[in-house]
Amino acid sequence: KNHMRRLVSLMCMCVVAILSMAQAKYVFMFIGDGMGPHQVLSTEMYLAEMEGKIGRKQLLMTTFPYSGQAATFSASSGITDSAASGTCLATGKKTNNGVIGLAHDSTPVYSVASQLKQQGWGVGIMTTVTIDHATPSAHYAHTPSRENYYTIGTQLVESNFDFFGGAGFSRPLDRNNADAPNLYDLAQQKGYALVAGYEDVKSHSAAKKMILLPEYYQDYYTSFAGSLPYAIDRTPSDLTLSQIVEVAIDRLSTYDRFFIMAEGGKIDYASHANDGATVLHEVMDFDEAIKVAYRFYEQHPDETLIVITADHETGGMALGNSDYVLNLKVLANQQCSLDKLSDQLSALHKTEGKNLQWEQVKELISKNTGLYSKVEMTTDEDAKLQEAFANMMSHQEVVKTLYKDLNALAANTLATLNKKSRLGWTSGGHTASAVPIFAIGVGAEHFTGWHDNSEIAPLIYQATQSK
Repeated sequence: KNHMRRLVSLMCMCVVAILSMAQAKYVFMFIGDGMGPHQVLSTEMYLAEMEGKIGRKQLLMTTFPYSGQAATFSASSGITDSAASGTCLATGKKTNNGVIGLAHDSTPVYSVASQLKQQGWGVGIMTTVTIDHATPSAHYAHTPSRENYYTIGTQLVESNFDFFGGAGFSRPLDRNNADAPNLYDLAQQKGYALVAGYEDVKSHSAAKKMILLPEYYQDYYTSFAGSLPYAIDRTPSDLTLSQIVEVAIDRLSTYDRFFIMAEGGKIDYASHANDGATVLHEVMDFDEAIKVAYRFYEQHPDETLIVITADHETGGMALGNSDYVLNLKVLANQQCSLDKLSDQLSALHKTEGKNLQWEQVKELISKNTGLYSKVEMTTDEDAKLQEAFANMMSHQEVVKTLYKDLNALAANTLATLNKKSRLGWTSGGHTASAVPIFAIGVGAEHFTGWHDNSEIAPLIYQATQSK
Protein backbone atom coordinates (compact mmCIF):
# COMPACT_ATOMS: atom_id res chain seq x y z
CA LYS A 1 0.00 0.00 0.00
CA ASN A 2 2.80 2.40 0.88
CA HIS A 3 4.51 1.56 -2.41
CA MET A 4 1.27 2.32 -4.28
CA ARG A 5 0.84 5.64 -2.44
CA ARG A 6 4.43 6.66 -3.30
CA LEU A 7 3.83 5.72 -6.94
CA VAL A 8 0.61 7.76 -7.11
CA SER A 9 2.35 10.65 -5.37
CA LEU A 10 5.26 10.50 -7.82
CA MET A 11 2.87 10.45 -10.77
CA CYS A 12 1.03 13.49 -9.42
CA MET A 13 4.31 15.34 -8.96
CA CYS A 14 5.24 14.53 -12.56
CA VAL A 15 1.92 15.84 -13.81
CA VAL A 16 2.36 19.06 -11.78
CA ALA A 17 5.90 19.42 -13.10
CA ILE A 18 4.75 18.98 -16.70
CA LEU A 19 1.96 21.48 -16.24
CA SER A 20 4.29 23.99 -14.59
CA MET A 21 6.54 23.82 -17.65
CA ALA A 22 3.71 24.82 -19.99
CA GLN A 23 4.38 28.14 -21.64
CA ALA A 24 2.22 30.15 -24.00
CA LYS A 25 4.08 30.80 -27.25
CA TYR A 26 1.09 32.26 -29.07
CA VAL A 27 -1.13 34.75 -27.24
CA PHE A 28 -4.38 36.28 -28.44
CA MET A 29 -5.97 39.07 -26.41
CA PHE A 30 -9.42 40.04 -27.66
CA ILE A 31 -10.99 43.21 -26.26
CA GLY A 32 -14.65 43.89 -26.97
CA ASP A 33 -14.82 47.62 -26.39
CA GLY A 34 -17.98 48.41 -24.44
CA MET A 35 -18.91 44.70 -24.27
CA GLY A 36 -20.61 44.09 -20.95
CA PRO A 37 -22.30 40.83 -19.96
CA HIS A 38 -25.63 41.87 -21.46
CA GLN A 39 -24.12 42.69 -24.84
CA VAL A 40 -22.99 39.05 -24.91
CA LEU A 41 -26.13 37.50 -23.42
CA SER A 42 -28.54 39.53 -25.56
CA THR A 43 -26.73 38.32 -28.68
CA GLU A 44 -27.06 34.69 -27.61
CA MET A 45 -30.73 35.08 -26.66
CA TYR A 46 -31.42 36.86 -29.98
CA LEU A 47 -29.82 33.97 -31.88
CA ALA A 48 -31.97 31.51 -29.92
CA GLU A 49 -35.14 33.50 -30.63
CA MET A 50 -34.28 33.49 -34.34
CA GLU A 51 -34.47 29.67 -34.12
CA GLY A 52 -37.79 29.83 -32.33
CA LYS A 53 -36.33 28.99 -28.93
CA ILE A 54 -36.21 30.59 -25.49
CA GLY A 55 -32.70 30.62 -24.04
CA ARG A 56 -29.23 30.91 -25.52
CA LYS A 57 -27.51 29.90 -28.71
CA GLN A 58 -23.93 30.13 -27.54
CA LEU A 59 -21.25 32.23 -29.15
CA LEU A 60 -17.85 30.58 -29.39
CA MET A 61 -16.42 32.80 -26.65
CA THR A 62 -18.89 31.60 -24.02
CA THR A 63 -18.03 27.96 -24.72
CA PHE A 64 -14.46 28.47 -23.53
CA PRO A 65 -13.74 26.32 -20.46
CA TYR A 66 -12.66 29.15 -18.15
CA SER A 67 -14.59 32.33 -17.43
CA GLY A 68 -14.73 35.11 -14.90
CA GLN A 69 -15.49 38.78 -14.59
CA ALA A 70 -13.56 41.95 -13.89
CA ALA A 71 -14.19 45.31 -12.27
CA THR A 72 -13.17 48.24 -14.49
CA PHE A 73 -12.86 51.41 -12.34
CA SER A 74 -9.91 53.70 -13.10
CA ALA A 75 -7.54 55.52 -10.74
CA SER A 76 -9.60 58.71 -11.09
CA SER A 77 -13.19 57.48 -11.37
CA GLY A 78 -15.56 54.64 -10.60
CA ILE A 79 -16.51 54.76 -14.28
CA THR A 80 -13.54 54.39 -16.57
CA ASP A 81 -12.92 55.63 -20.09
CA SER A 82 -11.20 53.58 -22.78
CA ALA A 83 -7.82 55.25 -22.26
CA ALA A 84 -7.54 54.31 -18.59
CA SER A 85 -9.06 50.87 -19.05
CA GLY A 86 -7.03 50.21 -22.20
CA THR A 87 -3.86 51.16 -20.34
CA CYS A 88 -4.81 48.88 -17.46
CA LEU A 89 -5.56 45.92 -19.73
CA ALA A 90 -2.31 46.47 -21.63
CA THR A 91 -0.01 47.09 -18.66
CA GLY A 92 -1.75 45.96 -15.47
CA LYS A 93 -1.51 49.49 -14.04
CA LYS A 94 -4.40 51.77 -13.09
CA THR A 95 -4.36 55.31 -14.42
CA ASN A 96 -6.58 58.35 -14.72
CA ASN A 97 -9.30 58.70 -17.32
CA GLY A 98 -7.98 60.09 -20.60
CA VAL A 99 -4.39 58.94 -20.04
CA ILE A 100 -2.52 56.52 -22.32
CA GLY A 101 0.46 54.45 -21.15
CA LEU A 102 1.23 56.52 -18.05
CA ALA A 103 0.49 55.66 -14.44
CA HIS A 104 -1.63 58.01 -12.35
CA ASP A 105 1.61 59.67 -11.20
CA SER A 106 2.56 60.29 -14.88
CA THR A 107 5.42 57.78 -14.96
CA PRO A 108 5.50 55.56 -18.08
CA VAL A 109 4.06 52.06 -17.83
CA TYR A 110 4.81 49.40 -20.42
CA SER A 111 2.48 46.91 -22.04
CA VAL A 112 2.81 43.17 -22.24
CA ALA A 113 3.10 43.64 -26.01
CA SER A 114 6.12 45.96 -25.70
CA GLN A 115 7.82 43.69 -23.15
CA LEU A 116 7.35 40.65 -25.37
CA LYS A 117 8.60 42.56 -28.40
CA GLN A 118 11.83 43.25 -26.49
CA GLN A 119 12.07 39.49 -25.89
CA GLY A 120 11.94 38.82 -29.63
CA TRP A 121 8.24 38.09 -30.07
CA GLY A 122 6.22 39.11 -33.10
CA VAL A 123 3.53 41.63 -32.16
CA GLY A 124 0.33 42.63 -33.93
CA ILE A 125 -2.23 45.25 -32.83
CA MET A 126 -5.55 45.50 -34.66
CA THR A 127 -8.99 47.06 -34.32
CA THR A 128 -12.19 47.96 -36.16
CA VAL A 129 -11.62 51.65 -35.43
CA THR A 130 -8.53 53.82 -35.94
CA ILE A 131 -5.19 52.23 -35.07
CA ASP A 132 -4.36 55.17 -32.77
CA HIS A 133 -7.62 54.98 -30.80
CA ALA A 134 -7.47 54.58 -27.03
CA THR A 135 -7.53 50.78 -26.73
CA PRO A 136 -4.91 49.92 -29.37
CA SER A 137 -2.66 52.88 -28.50
CA ALA A 138 -2.37 51.74 -24.88
CA HIS A 139 -0.19 48.88 -26.14
CA TYR A 140 2.51 51.13 -27.64
CA ALA A 141 2.02 54.81 -26.67
CA HIS A 142 2.64 57.06 -23.65
CA THR A 143 0.84 60.41 -23.51
CA PRO A 144 -1.19 62.37 -20.94
CA SER A 145 -4.13 62.70 -23.34
CA ARG A 146 -5.77 60.21 -25.65
CA GLU A 147 -6.57 63.19 -27.90
CA ASN A 148 -2.88 63.63 -28.82
CA TYR A 149 -3.46 61.64 -31.98
CA TYR A 150 -0.46 62.85 -33.94
CA THR A 151 1.92 62.10 -31.06
CA ILE A 152 0.32 58.67 -30.64
CA GLY A 153 0.77 58.05 -34.37
CA THR A 154 4.48 58.87 -34.22
CA GLN A 155 4.85 56.47 -31.28
CA LEU A 156 3.04 53.79 -33.27
CA VAL A 157 5.59 53.88 -36.09
CA GLU A 158 8.46 54.03 -33.56
CA SER A 159 7.15 50.97 -31.69
CA ASN A 160 8.64 48.64 -34.30
CA PHE A 161 5.66 46.30 -33.80
CA ASP A 162 5.35 44.01 -36.78
CA PHE A 163 1.73 44.43 -37.76
CA PHE A 164 -1.10 46.92 -37.35
CA GLY A 165 -4.60 46.68 -38.81
CA GLY A 166 -7.61 48.97 -38.73
CA ALA A 167 -9.08 52.15 -40.16
CA GLY A 168 -5.90 54.24 -40.31
CA PHE A 169 -4.64 57.26 -38.41
CA SER A 170 -7.15 59.57 -36.75
CA ARG A 171 -5.23 62.71 -37.68
CA PRO A 172 -2.30 62.08 -40.03
CA LEU A 173 -1.19 65.73 -39.97
CA ASP A 174 0.22 67.63 -36.98
CA ARG A 175 -2.07 70.59 -36.32
CA ASN A 176 0.68 72.37 -34.43
CA ASN A 177 3.46 71.94 -36.97
CA ALA A 178 2.80 72.33 -40.68
CA ASP A 179 6.26 70.98 -41.47
CA ALA A 180 5.75 67.70 -39.60
CA PRO A 181 5.53 64.65 -41.88
CA ASN A 182 2.27 62.96 -42.75
CA LEU A 183 1.96 59.88 -40.55
CA TYR A 184 1.30 57.61 -43.52
CA ASP A 185 4.52 58.84 -45.13
CA LEU A 186 6.36 58.51 -41.82
CA ALA A 187 5.16 54.93 -41.44
CA GLN A 188 6.52 54.06 -44.89
CA GLN A 189 9.83 55.73 -44.05
CA LYS A 190 10.02 53.49 -40.95
CA GLY A 191 9.59 50.39 -43.10
CA TYR A 192 5.86 49.77 -42.88
CA ALA A 193 4.07 48.65 -46.05
CA LEU A 194 0.68 50.38 -46.32
CA VAL A 195 -1.74 47.76 -47.60
CA ALA A 196 -5.05 48.90 -49.13
CA GLY A 197 -7.52 46.18 -48.25
CA TYR A 198 -7.49 42.40 -47.87
CA GLU A 199 -6.94 41.71 -51.57
CA ASP A 200 -3.80 43.89 -51.58
CA VAL A 201 -2.01 41.76 -48.96
CA LYS A 202 -0.53 39.29 -51.46
CA SER A 203 1.30 42.03 -53.35
CA HIS A 204 3.14 42.99 -50.14
CA SER A 205 4.16 39.50 -49.05
CA ALA A 206 7.83 40.48 -48.86
CA ALA A 207 7.23 43.39 -46.47
CA LYS A 208 8.76 42.93 -43.03
CA LYS A 209 6.29 45.26 -41.33
CA MET A 210 2.72 46.00 -42.39
CA ILE A 211 -0.23 48.29 -41.69
CA LEU A 212 -3.40 46.76 -43.15
CA LEU A 213 -5.94 49.47 -43.97
CA PRO A 214 -9.27 49.75 -45.81
CA GLU A 215 -9.14 50.08 -49.59
CA TYR A 216 -10.22 53.70 -49.29
CA TYR A 217 -7.66 54.80 -46.67
CA GLN A 218 -6.16 57.28 -49.16
CA ASP A 219 -9.38 59.28 -48.78
CA TYR A 220 -8.18 60.06 -45.25
CA TYR A 221 -4.57 60.79 -46.16
CA THR A 222 -4.74 64.33 -44.82
CA SER A 223 -7.98 64.24 -42.84
CA PHE A 224 -9.70 62.48 -39.96
CA ALA A 225 -9.99 58.73 -40.51
CA GLY A 226 -13.24 57.06 -39.61
CA SER A 227 -13.61 53.38 -38.74
CA LEU A 228 -14.44 50.14 -40.47
CA PRO A 229 -18.16 49.93 -41.33
CA TYR A 230 -20.55 48.37 -38.85
CA ALA A 231 -21.13 44.70 -39.63
CA ILE A 232 -24.80 45.45 -40.33
CA ASP A 233 -23.77 48.03 -42.99
CA ARG A 234 -20.88 46.10 -44.50
CA THR A 235 -20.43 45.47 -48.21
CA PRO A 236 -18.50 42.45 -49.58
CA SER A 237 -15.41 44.56 -50.32
CA ASP A 238 -15.12 46.00 -46.81
CA LEU A 239 -12.23 44.95 -44.59
CA THR A 240 -13.25 42.88 -41.55
CA LEU A 241 -11.66 42.13 -38.19
CA SER A 242 -11.65 38.42 -39.08
CA GLN A 243 -9.59 39.15 -42.18
CA ILE A 244 -7.18 41.34 -40.21
CA VAL A 245 -6.65 38.61 -37.60
CA GLU A 246 -6.16 36.04 -40.36
CA VAL A 247 -3.47 38.17 -42.04
CA ALA A 248 -1.83 38.91 -38.69
CA ILE A 249 -1.52 35.20 -37.85
CA ASP A 250 -0.05 34.48 -41.27
CA ARG A 251 2.45 37.33 -40.99
CA LEU A 252 3.47 36.68 -37.39
CA SER A 253 3.83 32.92 -37.83
CA THR A 254 7.32 33.61 -39.13
CA TYR A 255 8.19 34.15 -35.44
CA ASP A 256 8.61 31.37 -32.90
CA ARG A 257 6.29 33.35 -30.61
CA PHE A 258 3.72 36.07 -31.17
CA PHE A 259 1.25 38.31 -29.34
CA ILE A 260 -1.93 39.60 -30.98
CA MET A 261 -4.36 42.15 -29.54
CA ALA A 262 -7.58 42.46 -31.52
CA GLU A 263 -10.25 45.00 -30.56
CA GLY A 264 -13.91 44.92 -31.54
CA GLY A 265 -14.09 48.69 -31.22
CA LYS A 266 -17.56 49.35 -32.61
CA ILE A 267 -19.48 47.37 -30.00
CA ASP A 268 -18.78 50.52 -28.00
CA TYR A 269 -19.85 52.91 -30.77
CA ALA A 270 -23.19 51.14 -31.23
CA SER A 271 -23.77 50.99 -27.47
CA HIS A 272 -23.08 54.73 -27.14
CA ALA A 273 -25.84 55.21 -29.73
CA ASN A 274 -28.15 52.75 -27.89
CA ASP A 275 -28.49 50.90 -31.20
CA GLY A 276 -29.50 47.42 -30.10
CA ALA A 277 -29.51 45.51 -33.40
CA THR A 278 -26.18 46.98 -34.44
CA VAL A 279 -24.66 45.94 -31.09
CA LEU A 280 -25.78 42.35 -31.67
CA HIS A 281 -24.22 42.29 -35.13
CA GLU A 282 -20.96 43.74 -33.75
CA VAL A 283 -20.77 41.08 -31.02
CA MET A 284 -21.41 38.34 -33.59
CA ASP A 285 -18.74 39.84 -35.83
CA PHE A 286 -16.30 39.98 -32.91
CA ASP A 287 -16.99 36.30 -32.26
CA GLU A 288 -16.21 35.53 -35.91
CA ALA A 289 -12.73 37.02 -35.42
CA ILE A 290 -12.29 34.89 -32.29
CA LYS A 291 -13.08 31.83 -34.43
CA VAL A 292 -10.05 32.62 -36.61
CA ALA A 293 -7.80 32.54 -33.53
CA TYR A 294 -9.54 29.42 -32.25
CA ARG A 295 -8.74 27.54 -35.46
CA PHE A 296 -5.08 28.39 -34.82
CA TYR A 297 -5.47 27.24 -31.20
CA GLU A 298 -6.79 23.87 -32.39
CA GLN A 299 -3.53 23.36 -34.29
CA HIS A 300 -1.37 24.46 -31.30
CA PRO A 301 -3.46 23.69 -28.17
CA ASP A 302 -0.48 23.18 -25.87
CA GLU A 303 1.21 26.46 -26.81
CA THR A 304 -1.65 28.94 -27.27
CA LEU A 305 -3.57 31.21 -24.90
CA ILE A 306 -6.71 33.09 -25.92
CA VAL A 307 -8.15 35.64 -23.48
CA ILE A 308 -11.30 37.63 -24.24
CA THR A 309 -12.51 40.52 -22.13
CA ALA A 310 -13.76 44.11 -22.36
CA ASP A 311 -12.44 47.47 -21.25
CA HIS A 312 -15.82 48.55 -19.82
CA GLU A 313 -19.55 48.28 -20.46
CA THR A 314 -21.28 50.97 -22.51
CA GLY A 315 -24.91 52.04 -22.47
CA GLY A 316 -26.14 50.22 -19.38
CA MET A 317 -27.86 47.64 -21.58
CA ALA A 318 -30.72 45.83 -19.84
CA LEU A 319 -32.58 42.73 -20.96
CA GLY A 320 -36.13 43.72 -20.16
CA ASN A 321 -37.95 47.05 -19.92
CA SER A 322 -41.53 46.28 -18.91
CA ASP A 323 -43.45 42.99 -18.85
CA TYR A 324 -41.85 39.58 -18.35
CA VAL A 325 -41.19 39.16 -22.04
CA LEU A 326 -38.27 39.41 -24.45
CA ASN A 327 -38.88 40.01 -28.15
CA LEU A 328 -35.31 40.34 -29.44
CA LYS A 329 -36.15 38.76 -32.79
CA VAL A 330 -37.95 41.96 -33.78
CA LEU A 331 -34.47 43.46 -34.19
CA ALA A 332 -33.95 41.21 -37.23
CA ASN A 333 -36.10 43.73 -39.14
CA GLN A 334 -33.41 46.40 -38.78
CA GLN A 335 -31.44 46.60 -42.02
CA CYS A 336 -28.84 49.26 -41.19
CA SER A 337 -27.18 51.04 -38.28
CA LEU A 338 -28.64 54.11 -36.61
CA ASP A 339 -25.76 56.08 -38.13
CA LYS A 340 -26.77 55.05 -41.64
CA LEU A 341 -30.49 55.56 -41.02
CA SER A 342 -29.68 59.04 -39.70
CA ASP A 343 -27.68 59.83 -42.84
CA GLN A 344 -30.47 58.52 -45.09
CA LEU A 345 -33.17 60.58 -43.39
CA SER A 346 -31.03 63.71 -43.43
CA ALA A 347 -30.20 63.18 -47.12
CA LEU A 348 -33.88 62.70 -47.98
CA HIS A 349 -34.75 65.88 -46.10
CA LYS A 350 -32.00 67.80 -47.89
CA THR A 351 -33.15 66.54 -51.29
CA GLU A 352 -36.87 67.16 -50.80
CA GLY A 353 -36.64 70.22 -48.57
CA LYS A 354 -40.00 71.70 -47.57
CA ASN A 355 -41.76 69.32 -49.96
CA LEU A 356 -40.85 66.25 -47.92
CA GLN A 357 -43.96 64.32 -46.88
CA TRP A 358 -44.48 62.05 -43.89
CA GLU A 359 -45.46 59.14 -46.16
CA GLN A 360 -42.01 59.30 -47.84
CA VAL A 361 -40.30 59.20 -44.45
CA LYS A 362 -42.61 56.44 -43.23
CA GLU A 363 -41.66 54.34 -46.26
CA LEU A 364 -37.93 54.80 -45.55
CA ILE A 365 -38.42 53.93 -41.88
CA SER A 366 -40.47 50.85 -42.78
CA LYS A 367 -37.90 49.63 -45.30
CA ASN A 368 -35.00 49.90 -42.81
CA THR A 369 -36.65 48.90 -39.52
CA GLY A 370 -39.85 46.98 -40.29
CA LEU A 371 -41.90 49.45 -38.25
CA TYR A 372 -45.39 49.89 -39.71
CA SER A 373 -44.96 47.13 -42.33
CA LYS A 374 -43.81 44.16 -40.22
CA VAL A 375 -43.97 45.54 -36.69
CA GLU A 376 -47.27 46.94 -35.51
CA MET A 377 -47.21 50.51 -34.17
CA THR A 378 -49.48 51.87 -31.47
CA THR A 379 -51.23 55.20 -31.87
CA ASP A 380 -48.89 56.78 -29.30
CA GLU A 381 -45.76 55.42 -30.99
CA ASP A 382 -46.91 56.70 -34.36
CA ALA A 383 -47.72 60.11 -32.87
CA LYS A 384 -44.22 60.40 -31.34
CA LEU A 385 -42.50 59.64 -34.64
CA GLN A 386 -44.73 62.08 -36.50
CA GLU A 387 -43.89 64.70 -33.87
CA ALA A 388 -40.17 64.00 -34.44
CA PHE A 389 -40.80 64.39 -38.19
CA ALA A 390 -42.47 67.77 -37.62
CA ASN A 391 -39.52 68.87 -35.50
CA MET A 392 -37.11 67.79 -38.25
CA MET A 393 -39.03 69.82 -40.79
CA SER A 394 -39.01 72.93 -38.60
CA HIS A 395 -35.53 72.98 -37.06
CA GLN A 396 -33.52 69.81 -37.89
CA GLU A 397 -33.30 68.50 -34.32
CA VAL A 398 -30.22 66.36 -33.52
CA VAL A 399 -29.33 63.88 -30.81
CA LYS A 400 -25.69 64.09 -29.74
CA THR A 401 -23.79 60.86 -29.06
CA LEU A 402 -20.09 60.47 -28.38
CA TYR A 403 -19.16 59.72 -31.98
CA LYS A 404 -21.91 61.28 -34.09
CA ASP A 405 -24.67 63.89 -34.08
CA LEU A 406 -27.73 61.91 -35.12
CA ASN A 407 -30.95 62.87 -36.83
CA ALA A 408 -33.47 62.93 -33.96
CA LEU A 409 -36.15 61.18 -35.98
CA ALA A 410 -33.76 58.31 -36.70
CA ALA A 411 -32.85 58.07 -33.00
CA ASN A 412 -36.54 58.06 -32.01
CA THR A 413 -37.29 55.41 -34.62
CA LEU A 414 -34.71 52.96 -33.31
CA ALA A 415 -35.61 53.79 -29.70
CA THR A 416 -39.11 52.60 -30.62
CA LEU A 417 -37.77 49.38 -32.15
CA ASN A 418 -35.50 48.78 -29.12
CA LYS A 419 -38.46 49.26 -26.79
CA LYS A 420 -40.48 46.71 -28.75
CA SER A 421 -37.59 44.23 -28.45
CA ARG A 422 -37.63 44.89 -24.68
CA LEU A 423 -34.02 46.10 -24.63
CA GLY A 424 -33.41 48.91 -22.16
CA TRP A 425 -30.59 51.44 -21.82
CA THR A 426 -29.57 53.51 -18.81
CA SER A 427 -26.88 55.65 -20.44
CA GLY A 428 -25.35 57.02 -23.61
CA GLY A 429 -21.97 56.62 -21.95
CA HIS A 430 -19.98 54.05 -20.01
CA THR A 431 -21.07 52.31 -16.81
CA ALA A 432 -19.24 50.70 -13.89
CA SER A 433 -20.63 47.25 -14.73
CA ALA A 434 -18.28 44.31 -14.40
CA VAL A 435 -17.18 42.83 -17.72
CA PRO A 436 -16.79 39.19 -18.75
CA ILE A 437 -13.57 37.23 -19.16
CA PHE A 438 -13.36 34.06 -21.29
CA ALA A 439 -10.17 32.03 -21.70
CA ILE A 440 -8.79 28.85 -23.21
CA GLY A 441 -5.31 27.38 -23.49
CA VAL A 442 -2.07 27.68 -21.54
CA GLY A 443 -2.69 29.48 -18.24
CA ALA A 444 -6.39 29.97 -18.94
CA GLU A 445 -7.36 28.46 -15.59
CA HIS A 446 -6.09 31.60 -13.83
CA PHE A 447 -8.86 33.73 -15.36
CA THR A 448 -11.74 32.19 -13.42
CA GLY A 449 -13.66 34.02 -10.72
CA TRP A 450 -13.73 37.67 -9.80
CA HIS A 451 -10.85 39.90 -10.90
CA ASP A 452 -9.81 43.49 -11.07
CA ASN A 453 -8.89 44.47 -14.62
CA SER A 454 -5.36 45.24 -13.40
CA GLU A 455 -4.80 41.48 -12.89
CA ILE A 456 -5.37 40.47 -16.52
CA ALA A 457 -2.13 41.72 -18.12
CA PRO A 458 0.13 40.20 -15.41
CA LEU A 459 -1.63 36.84 -15.79
CA ILE A 460 -1.11 36.93 -19.56
CA TYR A 461 2.54 37.87 -19.15
CA GLN A 462 3.03 35.13 -16.55
CA ALA A 463 1.72 32.56 -19.04
CA THR A 464 4.39 33.59 -21.58
CA GLN A 465 7.38 33.15 -19.30
CA SER A 466 9.28 29.93 -18.64
CA LYS A 467 8.29 28.51 -15.27
